[in-house]
Amino acid sequence: MGFRFSLVISLIFGGYVFLLFHLYQLQLTNGEVYLAQAESQNGAAYLTAAVRGAIYLTDRDGAKIPAAINKDFSEAYAVPKIMADTVSAAKTAAEIFSRSESELKKSFSTRSNYVLLAAHASDDIVSKIRDAKVNGLYVKQVPDRFYPSGPLAAQLLGFVGPNNTDNGSSGRYGLEKFYEDKLAGNEGNILEVAISAGVGEDLALTLDSSIQREAETLLAKMVREHKAEGGTIIVEEPKTGKILAMGSSPDFDPNNYSISPIAAFLNPATEKLYEPGSIMKVVTMSAGIDSGKITPDTTYVDTGKLVIYDHVIRNWDLKAYGKTTMTGVIEKSLNTGAAFAERRTGDDVFKSYLKNFGFGDKTGIDLPGEIAGDLKSLVVGGPPINFATASFGQGIAVTPLEVINGISAIANGGLLMRPYVNAALKPQIVRRVISEDTARSVTAMMVSAVDKAKLAQISGYAVAGKTGTAQIPDFVHGGYSDQVTDSYVGFAPAYNPRFVIFIKLSKPEGAPLAGTTVLPSFRELAQFVLNYYNVTPDRLEQ
Repeated sequence: MGFRFSLVISLIFGGYVFLLFHLYQLQLTNGEVYLAQAESQNGAAYLTAAVRGAIYLTDRDGAKIPAAINKDFSEAYAVPKIMADTVSAAKTAAEIFSRSESELKKSFSTRSNYVLLAAHASDDIVSKIRDAKVNGLYVKQVPDRFYPSGPLAAQLLGFVGPNNTDNGSSGRYGLEKFYEDKLAGNEGNILEVAISAGVGEDLALTLDSSIQREAETLLAKMVREHKAEGGTIIVEEPKTGKILAMGSSPDFDPNNYSISPIAAFLNPATEKLYEPGSIMKVVTMSAGIDSGKITPDTTYVDTGKLVIYDHVIRNWDLKAYGKTTMTGVIEKSLNTGAAFAERRTGDDVFKSYLKNFGFGDKTGIDLPGEIAGDLKSLVVGGPPINFATASFGQGIAVTPLEVINGISAIANGGLLMRPYVNAALKPQIVRRVISEDTARSVTAMMVSAVDKAKLAQISGYAVAGKTGTAQIPDFVHGGYSDQVTDSYVGFAPAYNPRFVIFIKLSKPEGAPLAGTTVLPSFRELAQFVLNYYNVTPDRLEQ
């Protein structure tokens, strides 16, 4: 009995000795090491990170496709304050990270509590750090934003980065910025009263992942084949204003945004202006027909040129077509015919219709940084030439989103919708811009143009469309350069449209016409969307 009692006492005593020794190591021998590591972790010991809401694309069945989520990454960092030999540690770190040894020596010489070496360290780097067993080189798991599809819809999504205000991070550009308050959530506090970190709201988008991917694939191919400076592509549902796809080139990878120029983060669909060219001819015809000044059958005699004071307007092909209807003007894309229609309509009426279609104003889409188009050259009572050139899309500047949303009003029977990307929003009618009869008449003119040119035709479907090839202004020497912007807008089925597609190509090599650059891509994407939605053909005779 006495032996057992002594054994128990010895074990208890031995346990206390071990605990005291371990406590001595923690607080005295290695206390500085653990303190420095703890201080390096966050610098805000009493705050717990908020959980940011995810962003999802959708598909035709309503399934959610992750576009921006949270993921744990391996962060490699150094704690120079506890390094026994900063010179040796810098040499080892230089080998692991393939960085300058001298720069690392300088960083480590500060004896600071924290030096970031890699925010997203690869498995290979993590393994090398652990194998090196250098005191002061560590790896920890940290949550960060991750974009599973890389550059897909990058300008629309934006990214999460340092906010330069409280040493934290927040949404930068795109939806990450616009919906920051909803996505971000709130930090928790564990100082006195435990408060759980708030979870941000998830965001489901109207963008269809399949259409978005197909659109961006075609855009990249088009830019590459024509050696263009860049381009933009948008797909909109005209009856609701839902944006089904929106992408631009050049783009960037939000997972590695720091290697891209700031200019790449701007969304050209909403934040950059361009002169639209002949696409505007259908808007000009809409104004003339709706105001009762012309009809699709109104004729004029095309001599190949129109003289307005000391200015001469010519057709794009420098040809004369004689007696021509307004439908013929759209079919042949005649500059002189568009100017004739504008003069019949009247400058004040014409400008009022441009404004009603949304040109010169922001669309109100739920994206940051949207700018309004520029119609300041159109001063009623001012130079008539400005109105004449505006009739075929030169001398005024608009955003791609203004164009597709304006044309969507024609596709939607004359009703202008507010475009949106948050699927939780509801369709909103902005106003009626033209009558249903006018919309149908202009649609018929666009269908006729497609049927005559044949390049955009799709078997079994009536397709409405219009090309635009606009000279790019020369802001250095004045006037226009020999470079162009090619664009195309169209919708199908023409009289009950499921979608409107807009494509723009900037500065294609050799300045070819839109019919040879963007139009084939429109046809391919339109065929894809029709098949994807299994849209019933409306032209059984073809």
